[in-house]
Amino acid sequence: MIEGVIIKDLKVMPDERGLLMEMWRSDDPDFERFGQVYVTMVYPGVVKAWHYHKLQTDHFVCVGGMAKVVLYDTREGSPTKGETNEFVIGWQRQRMVIIPPGVYHGFTPVGTEPAFIVNVPTELYNYDEPDEHRRPFDDPQIGYDWGVKNG
Repeated sequence: MIEGVIIKDLKVMPDERGLLMEMWRSDDPDFERFGQVYVTMVYPGVVKAWHYHKLQTDHFVCVGGMAKVVLYDTREGSPTKGETNEFVIGWQRQRMVIIPPGVYHGFTPVGTEPAFIVNVPTELYNYDEPDEHRRPFDDPQIGYDWGVKNG
């Protein structure tokens, strides 16, 4: 596991009416602070990657469809520099992926439906000076193949 990444199984409470799922609580041990909440969606066949933040921690939960979330550590001095982690999350496996500053990340849908990610970053988005540092999804220095792994 990449240093500083946390994977948290979410509490899903189903009953005959449907379900309720707690994503994040202010009394959770991993709660830092709240910046804002937004949803991002990606269509099948599309990859939203790679970027990282210098300041903010992201908290990803897939609330629609299934998503493959991939992380790559390029942080100098990190004991996990060069490591890649993959997590498939969504309606079949409700988890939160907590992504620390400095770790590149991205996601793509799994299957034939769009994937919807709710993110609760620790910082507000700064429109004048965005804390977004990007690389192309197919960056050869990262060398990650986003294709479906058949077999």
